[in-house]
Formats: sequence, structure tokens, C-alpha cells
Amino acid sequence: MSNRLVLITGAAGHLGRAVAAEFARAGERLALLARSREQLQALYGAEDSLHLFVAADLLDPASLQQAVHNLEARAGGIDVLCNVAGGFAMGDPVHATAPGTWQQMHDINVRTLLNAVQAVVPGMVARRRGKVVNVGSYAALQGSANMGAYVASKSEVMRITEAMAAELREQGVNVNCVLPTIIDTPDNRAAMPKADAARWVAPAQLAKVISFLASDPASAVHGACIPVRGLS
Repeated sequence: MSNRLVLITGAAGHLGRAVAAEFARAGERLALLARSREQLQALYGAEDSLHLFVAADLLDPASLQQAVHNLEARAGGIDVLCNVAGGFAMGDPVHATAPGTWQQMHDINVRTLLNAVQAVVPGMVARRRGKVVNVGSYAALQGSANMGAYVASKSEVMRITEAMAAELREQGVNVNCVLPTIIDTPDNRAAMPKADAARWVAPAQLAKVISFLASDPASAVHGACIPVRGLS
């Protein structure tokens, strides 16, 4: 791996930054996507040829399509798409969960992914090469109390991954996803101060699995949903 163009959504988040660091160590060119250039500059410093900034709203398909078009015009085709953007929210029991909560989880975990692949994958298909790595959740392997909206959205990520893999495997594009348990981030530590964070998945560890799925040695892997559990 070297000098490929890797687009990372959610690049301003804790996992996004870990994924960026992992691909940077491999010598890849990074296209870092967040809502504002100022946010990216604060985290990554000045933009350069190895760190390209993409300011776009993943929930605005037209804006995202234009941003991807502009990126490829100046940097060439996108070789790897890492769909890291997403989020979590506990909720009420399914029968009491507000419609807005269902919509919120669908928007941030599913619509963001769909808009990204619709903007990026046609170029991969045209070039007959590409890697797409999605971020699901181990929790989505079965329903959990008071997490219905979240696990439903992450279950969609798994099924979308499998459907895309079946559609694209003959066209030179690999599509896979990771299923982490709790990721060790400051937000999760603050939300669960009594938990043993040493048993959680470190962002850097998860980033290595994502990097592997985007690598040539994983070229025979299609539609895999890989649990990344740490010690939990």
C-alpha cells in the first residue's frame, strides 16, 4: 500500500483520527471529511498534499457529490472509502421511543453511509478497483433493551455491506465492515466512569483492522462483518 487516496468520513472524531493516523503511517494520501475546514485545521494543522480537507455535510447529497467531484478533480480517483461517521444514543423501550430518535439514528448511521457510497462508488466501479470499509456495531448482532433505534440502524449497516459486496465483488470493489464493541473514547469514559475501559477497544486497534480490510492481502474478503471485541 502506498500513495492511494483514502477518504475518511467522520475524520474529526476520535476513531476518524485514529484511522487517519493508521493510513498515514502506511504512506497513503488522506482526504479528511468533516463539516468544516476550520475543524479539520484545528485537529490536523495546515492542509498539504498528503492531508486534503473535504468540508461537506454527509446528510446533504448534493453538497457531498460536489465535494467528491472537486476532490477527485484535484487529487485523482478515491481508492479507499472508510465510512467512520456515525453515532450512538441510548433510548427508551421500543414502544416508547420517539420518532425523532429513530430518525436521528437512521440519519447519522445509515443516510451518511448511503450518501457517501453513492458519491464515491461509481468512480470505483468505473476504474474497476476500490475498497469500502463500513463501521457497524457488535451490539447489532442482536437486539438490546433501550437500544432499539441504534441497533436497528447498525443492523442496516451490516445488511448494506453484504448487499454491496454481492453487487460489487465482480467489479473489483471490496466492501466489508467492522463490528466493534465499546470504543475507548473520552466520551465513553465520561458516560461510563465506573466501567473498566481497559477491556474496551482502543481506536488505534480498530483502525488497524479497518486498514487491513482496505489492504491487498484482504482482496479475497467480500461482505465480511468482523467483530472487534477487545476483552469485552
